[in-house]
Amino acid sequence: MTSTADQTIDALRTGHDELVAKVARFGPDELVRDSAAAEWTVAQVLSHLGSGAEIHLAILESALDGGTAPEGDFYQSVWGRWDAMSPAEQAANFPAANETLVNRFEKLDDKVRAELMVDFGFLPEPIDLAGAAGMRLSEFALHSWDVQVAFDSTARIAPDATALLLDRVDGLLGFAAKADQYDGKLTLAVHTTDPNRDFGLVVADTVSLLDVPDSVDGELTAPAEYVVRLITGRHRAEHTPASVSVTGPATLDDLRRIFPGY
Repeated sequence: MTSTADQTIDALRTGHDELVAKVARFGPDELVRDSAAAEWTVAQVLSHLGSGAEIHLAILESALDGGTAPEGDFYQSVWGRWDAMSPAEQAANFPAANETLVNRFEKLDDKVRAELMVDFGFLPEPIDLAGAAGMRLSEFALHSWDVQVAFDSTARIAPDATALLLDRVDGLLGFAAKADQYDGKLTLAVHTTDPNRDFGLVVADTVSLLDVPDSVDGELTAPAEYVVRLITGRHRAEHTPASVSVTGPATLDDLRRIFPGY
């Protein structure tokens, strides 16, 4: 059986190859088109992914060397260099930066994948490699969608990334969910497809995910990739599949307000 780390690294490779192939076809006009990421063009999203790849690689190398995460000045220097690039340069430099990171993940042997702990500096404690790769997959898959949906309103998060991201969304609720945007309390049973999952979504003083409660106010039924996009704020009506349905007192617009994006 492949581990979560293996699956995540495989999904990073697939996502990289697919996005790079698309970016290779972009001309100057496509690069300055608005992406689905607020206030960012397509090129700026690629710049974010490129700088993020460099930063993630530095953190990974520090962990492999037994050290700590880079200091703040390093991040600023990387962001500054990428921000100073032209749109064409950002698009041209993104593939190599991300390839270097993905290739480094791929070269890690089974022992390292199982035992390495990675210190990001801003987390309470180091996390395992599956978690570290998962953080990059979340960033990469969501921003890849931000780029692709600028050209195809029916774009979806990659299937091999969806299940992995769905398993991680509860860790985003602390900053992605705004319970105060709903008047009252709410408990929904959530049913996803591709993959099939069932869980509870509770809106009270905070927003939480748990096993499906015995008593619910309604149900949300949707493709799993849309649930990931909903929770991360990528849920405009024009990007919502027709198969999404909500029953009970809350509407889909209510859920959009609870998850405004970040």
